[in-house]
Amino acid sequence: MMNDLFFKEVLKHSFNYPVKVKFADGKTEQYGGDGTPEATITFNGKISIPDLIKNASLCLGEAYMDKTVDVDGSLQRLLVSAYESAGSFMNNSKIKNLLPKKQTHSVKDNKKDIAAHYDIGNDFYKMWLDPTMTYSCAYFEHPDDTLEQAQMNKVMHILHKLHPKQGESLLDIGCGWGTLMLTAAKKYGMKVTGITLSEEQYRYVQQQIKDQGLEGQAEIFLEDYRKLKHAPFDYVVSVGMFEHVGKENLAEYFQLVNQFLKDGGTALIHGITRQQGGAYNAWLNKYIFPGGYIPGVVENIDHIANANLQIADLESLRRHYQKTLEIWDKNFNAHRQEVEQMFDERFARMWDLYLQACAAVFQVGNVDVMQYLLTKGPSGAGLPMTRNYVYEDEQ
Repeated sequence: MMNDLFFKEVLKHSFNYPVKVKFADGKTEQYGGDGTPEATITFNGKISIPDLIKNASLCLGEAYMDKTVDVDGSLQRLLVSAYESAGSFMNNSKIKNLLPKKQTHSVKDNKKDIAAHYDIGNDFYKMWLDPTMTYSCAYFEHPDDTLEQAQMNKVMHILHKLHPKQGESLLDIGCGWGTLMLTAAKKYGMKVTGITLSEEQYRYVQQQIKDQGLEGQAEIFLEDYRKLKHAPFDYVVSVGMFEHVGKENLAEYFQLVNQFLKDGGTALIHGITRQQGGAYNAWLNKYIFPGGYIPGVVENIDHIANANLQIADLESLRRHYQKTLEIWDKNFNAHRQEVEQMFDERFARMWDLYLQACAAVFQVGNVDVMQYLLTKGPSGAGLPMTRNYVYEDEQ
């Protein structure tokens, strides 16, 4: 009884469109205005109020995974509504918990964390990623771009920003399934090196190098970025990587970007960032990205300056990531039955929640994704005078 009374009060001002709520005591309430409800929340059991107050993200995420709470309707829209409503529990400092938290990120920890997410199996990711196997924000140059086209747009957008010259060298820190580095090798004749901690990605890229006839031009190492011993490179790229290194290792990460670059070299660092400052999310950290930490823009810029790198350009791709996540979730749910057979229903609910919740936080601007174009030397050294060159190349 007290549980239901608590949630009736909490949800009273939480939505800006009609939402029906079915409580465990059998009673039904409607919030967010009159009209036909566009979503229904059903409480199938009790949620611990102390756990909710301690960490709303973890408590509610687990409740959804366990079907203690169910939602009929778009999770993304429901979360957006809760974020946008001033009186929502999502904006209550006593309930929400998105504060940074110290974590360990030793070489051993990073290996284990990466394996927990990326070594689920290539067959799982093939179900809902595009054929390029690119697991990062796409770049939609045109509204009707397919996901595959948008991912290749992103790869070429990064390479165009670098303004590379034929035959020069490139390092990809956290190379994923290798699309960017292998495209650089084929299009620009570059000598490319990738590093990853994922054994699944390592084996996949090794096979791609062989299949595409790039032996001697492309190589990949299964090792921590802090252990790489290599001559400096003309270019460094790193996509979706710094979110994994941990708050305490960001300074070292950018120092190493500097060390990996030749004097006058250029780097493109692409990653999830918060304009409001760094954040840690307990549910994501426990179930999706162990060791994850989203740094703030100012935090990154401080580390960049302290690493003696200079910013030539900074671009937000927030809306592009929202659209990417929406397509991923649509693809994921098209294979929902296969996912449940491969894992179980709880796993499928967890990933669906992850993809829709991330789309929601990008939509409302709680999280952003940025491309930092950096030079080792005066800002923009070696690059054309204006940004026009990026878009001229894309034409």
